[in-house]
Amino acid sequence: MNDAVELEKLNFAYPGGGAGIFDLSMSMAPGELVVCIGPSGCGKTTLLKLIAGFLRPDSGVVRLAGQDVTGTSVRDRGCGIVFQSYALFPHMRVWENIAYPLRVRGADEKARRAKADEMLEMIGLPGLGDRLPAQLSGGQQQRVALARALAFEPRVLLLDEPLSALDAATRVAMRDEIRRIPKLRGIAALLITHDQDEALSLADRIAVLKDGRLVQIDEPHALYDRPADAFVAGFVGRANIVDGEADGPESGRFAIGRLATPAHGRAAGAPLRMLVRPERLEPASVPDGENAFAVRVLHDRFYGATRQLELAIGEAVLELETTSREPITHVRVPRHAIQFLPN
Repeated sequence: MNDAVELEKLNFAYPGGGAGIFDLSMSMAPGELVVCIGPSGCGKTTLLKLIAGFLRPDSGVVRLAGQDVTGTSVRDRGCGIVFQSYALFPHMRVWENIAYPLRVRGADEKARRAKADEMLEMIGLPGLGDRLPAQLSGGQQQRVALARALAFEPRVLLLDEPLSALDAATRVAMRDEIRRIPKLRGIAALLITHDQDEALSLADRIAVLKDGRLVQIDEPHALYDRPADAFVAGFVGRANIVDGEADGPESGRFAIGRLATPAHGRAAGAPLRMLVRPERLEPASVPDGENAFAVRVLHDRFYGATRQLELAIGEAVLELETTSREPITHVRVPRHAIQFLPN
């Protein structure tokens, strides 16, 4: 079976600047949801536009279902697109909005209405086809936009920050719909977001972009647990990254002090860059045992189920996330919690 989307050495540069997409290759399988994240200006929306056909690459190839569509029009690519602003026609009834892509493609009214009713059932809004968009909530309008994008059986679904305009509770509900519906129909989906929680909870794989380049694409847990470099580690979730140097095959000296570490294969004096996630630090009652240190609490933020603290340890400041309600006077850095990143 062909990949639903295949991008090969894609390059696109905007005139007069360094922004764009550079030497990007990736693929998406049918039914797979890939979420694309990265800093503002990293090329997320540019990537979506290159797949949809709104932009043409300077070089490289875009294939959809095995077909080279690099030079074809937006309409001929058959991509379903959902925008942040819903982009529903305010004067059209809900069913007419959903069926609009079929109308453009010449389907008769009976077929359009039948398809719209089918899609309304699928998105959980049966019986609302005769309403106007203004009579729906924001979450309902976004479901209608999703149904419209899927009504003509697109090759791929492209979602440009579709949940950012919704309130928190509605966003969570819509995440489930966005994950469920494309899988139900076997359609590959690419979602652009700034919300890391959204990316981690939704994606089959996450693609991280920086300065127009694909830094890492991986399953959420692999991306979080095994980031490719310090940028990914710091961008996806919260991270304690501390530089130091090796002083033995399983130890190193860092700003917080000397640590027993996993084997790192570096000679004494070689630089080390350590990553420890805040939730993997352990509160301790006394400074005994391996890798235990006294701390000074700089900030203590209570979030109900968890606390997030900033701790001064030696010459460094580390973040700790814990469910403990007890005063924090010492922490332990478990050897197994330490990862090494490229310097």
